[in-house]
Amino acid sequence: MASIYLIRHGQASFGKADYDQLSEKGAEQAKILGKYWQSMPAPTQIYAGDLLRHGQTLDNFLLGYQGKKPSTILHSGFNEFNHVDILSCYDEKWQDFAKMAALISQKSYSNKTFQKDFAQALSRWVSSTFDDEYKESWGQFKRRCISALQDVMNQARGAKKNAPKSNHSDEICIFTSGGTISAIVQEVMGLSDEKILLVNQQIRNTSVTKLLFSDNKVNIDYLNNFNHLTIAGNDWVTFR
Repeated sequence: MASIYLIRHGQASFGKADYDQLSEKGAEQAKILGKYWQSMPAPTQIYAGDLLRHGQTLDNFLLGYQGKKPSTILHSGFNEFNHVDILSCYDEKWQDFAKMAALISQKSYSNKTFQKDFAQALSRWVSSTFDDEYKESWGQFKRRCISALQDVMNQARGAKKNAPKSNHSDEICIFTSGGTISAIVQEVMGLSDEKILLVNQQIRNTSVTKLLFSDNKVNIDYLNNFNHLTIAGNDWVTFR
């Protein structure tokens, strides 16, 4: 039996031209998680998507954790979907994403309106009706995420097979994004596209989803756990 922890990145720079940066709060969220992890089983392997916010979340997690750092593998299969492409295909005004981000930061374009646009853009993408318009279709994205998870499990099985027998359990941490976590949860639980979009909306920054796997069986132990943030104070709980 092995454990895989899917960790969403800390709060990114929502409303900025470059979203792929942790905010100050996002960096602190990751440190809080790292400190919390001191009471958890020590990670034996770490994976991370290669987006900047994934690496920054890992770095700040380790600052809070202050324990022995296991080997880390970057894997682009755990990267998030391209939200700029999805919004641009939905509405041409989003083709100038930097301009729209500036409007958001000035509060000329309300967060509520953005959420509505983003939800509709995601629904259009997931419908698979317009697959040829996107750089990566919904189906391609899901297959990429599941393939990345399979890579991790295959490597863990191989390492277990070649290692001396022991009662030691693999504790694998993966620093990734909400959409990636949702796609993996959908595959494990057999959820519909409609339901997984609802799950995606609820995944908090630095939340942890735990998978258990043995041989070819994978189960979810818990989903979207952000207890470390509620202990620190509800102001630390964010969605993006």
